Amino acid sequence: MKILHVDKNHPLLLEELHKLGFQNEEEYTASKEEIQTKIQAYDGLIIRSRFTIDKKFLLAASNLKFIGRLGAGLENIDTAFAKKQGIKLFSAPEGNRNAVGEHALGMLLALFNKLKTADAEVRQGIWKREENRGLEVDGKTIGIIGYGNMGKAFAKKLRGFDCEVICYDIKENVGNKDAKQVSLEQLQENAEVLSLHTPLTPTTKNMVDKTFIARFKKNFWLLNTARGQSVVTQDLIEALKRGKVLGAGLDVLEYEKSSFENLFSNKENMPAAFQYLIQANNVLLSPHIAGWTIESKEKLAQVIVDKIAAVFSK
Repeated sequence: MKILHVDKNHPLLLEELHKLGFQNEEEYTASKEEIQTKIQAYDGLIIRSRFTIDKKFLLAASNLKFIGRLGAGLENIDTAFAKKQGIKLFSAPEGNRNAVGEHALGMLLALFNKLKTADAEVRQGIWKREENRGLEVDGKTIGIIGYGNMGKAFAKKLRGFDCEVICYDIKENVGNKDAKQVSLEQLQENAEVLSLHTPLTPTTKNMVDKTFIARFKKNFWLLNTARGQSVVTQDLIEALKRGKVLGAGLDVLEYEKSSFENLFSNKENMPAAFQYLIQANNVLLSPHIAGWTIESKEKLAQVIVDKIAAVFSK
């Protein structure tokens, strides 16, 4: 079976697939249109986020048997049509869940301890202790929405803190020893920190809007290491200005292109809302790297190899 790789990944991926008897071909610079003209020659496709896999592309991929995505989600693939075509889809949330959990925790601790402001001030010779007095995670109620691989990984990281962790998920009975599953209403009633770990679906798109935010009884901190389009940025900013949202750690933004590789299609049209975020001291931003560690790069590759092997290895 011939596999086309259109994104560079950990060398392990090519090496292990070769050992299993697959023929690897690499094409990292050709455009989507160029790849589309020859995709019918391949049985498998390995992609990360370079371009979207739409119906037109899938129709051209007449012999494609599987797509492996080196990442947690499949938003850049028309999954419904791919399945209709009999194409198996492999993603690898198991590969970067630990990295996401650590990143979310790091953002929370940095926000609580005002590390962004304190670091910038000390570098300028400003020594303010009382103004930079922080908060402790102990005693807080942490709410997690989306209790799959990523949500569970974050909850696991909170084991060492004497805090209450609650979770909400559309699936029933997903709670475990690290988080008590509650209704969305109960989460909004009690949470002092909200961490999002949901895929992008019609239900989660624009989920965190002004109405959603207003339903929280307490002022709260927001962490988003999931998908940017789940948060309406303008509504978040209004809540930050009012103090309803005390601070935010955002690894993802609604302005990201669907390929996840670029922030803006046109930098000249940078939204005013983004300008506010980059100037706010109580906002931490990172470029969609929560699952992007040295270790997760190898883990993601191994997970995809294992999933392909389980179905197609002789």
